[in-house]
Amino acid sequence: MNIRSSQTRLSGSTPRSRISPLLLALFAAMATVYVAGRLWQDAEVRAYLIQELDQRTAQGRSVISVDDTLQTITCSEQQRKLTALEMKLAAARQEGFIPKSLSKNYETRPRKNLLAVIGIITTFGHRKNRDAIRKAWMPTGSALKKLANERGIIVKFFIGRSANRGDSLDVEIDRENRQTHDFLVLDDQVESPEEHPRKIKSFLVHALDKWDAEFFVKVNDDVFVNIDSLGAILTAHLDKHHIYIGCMKSGQVVSEPNNKWYEPDWWKFGDAKSYFRHASGDIYAISRSLAQYVSINRPILRTYAHDDVSAGSWFIGLDVEHIDEQKLCCSSQSKGWLVYIFRWFSVFQSST
Repeated sequence: MNIRSSQTRLSGSTPRSRISPLLLALFAAMATVYVAGRLWQDAEVRAYLIQELDQRTAQGRSVISVDDTLQTITCSEQQRKLTALEMKLAAARQEGFIPKSLSKNYETRPRKNLLAVIGIITTFGHRKNRDAIRKAWMPTGSALKKLANERGIIVKFFIGRSANRGDSLDVEIDRENRQTHDFLVLDDQVESPEEHPRKIKSFLVHALDKWDAEFFVKVNDDVFVNIDSLGAILTAHLDKHHIYIGCMKSGQVVSEPNNKWYEPDWWKFGDAKSYFRHASGDIYAISRSLAQYVSINRPILRTYAHDDVSAGSWFIGLDVEHIDEQKLCCSSQSKGWLVYIFRWFSVFQSST
């Protein structure tokens, strides 16, 4: 009985084992047909796309990806901004190198009718120079205010901040300023000899923001000035808009690193190694429009090793009148009552 039942189970399982391969074969055939159909459809789609691409190319059209489209939009936007800036620049040239948006701000300020802002560049450790200037030609106290109110001339020492902000050097300057009230402290400018050209730009930015004057004058703190004579020189040029006044000079570009007047960018001045014409750094004056030009374009204006050469380079490519004023040329004289050798202007000598 057991043998028969086992045979019966074996004979009963045989049909089921034969059905499974048939089903697998059927499924495989259907899958083959399906895949072949999809491949055929994909081939037709590719052929259609190629045909459309050829037609578009023949008609002068091109297929642009999303990235290309975004890039095109960005370029168009940049071109629009560039065009707007070029229009502002053209307007600025006609309005004294300052855009309309900025000129409105200047117009809304209460005008003080100032003739000039005289900035005396100084540094740490030059207290004796400053005291000598205060005794010789720079008014102090109420006389300094009277000079501004009655004659329209502001006189200030300008200086940056120590690299170690808040140290004894800064404290000493702040203490001196509380006593004299004759400093323009440039909080955003580090005080160091190599920073002098940038310091000039910073002075013009702060002076323009604080005062509305016809001229801005830079003076070294070892120079004596006759304010009456200087005022007369500036007044004679009030009818001019873009002027650069000083003792115009040129000179050899020094390429030896050990020399005091070494110019790191000496190779930019050509084989002759000669500076372009510029005003001596002892004293020079620029009109308000030029000061505004420097203030607006200060991030892109190149500076060289010396502040007088740097200032001259800012105006060399502009429609600026260079006025060679011989009265602003200095001569050296030793003053026995001072430790330092101060230079006196010929305008001071001629009036004494």
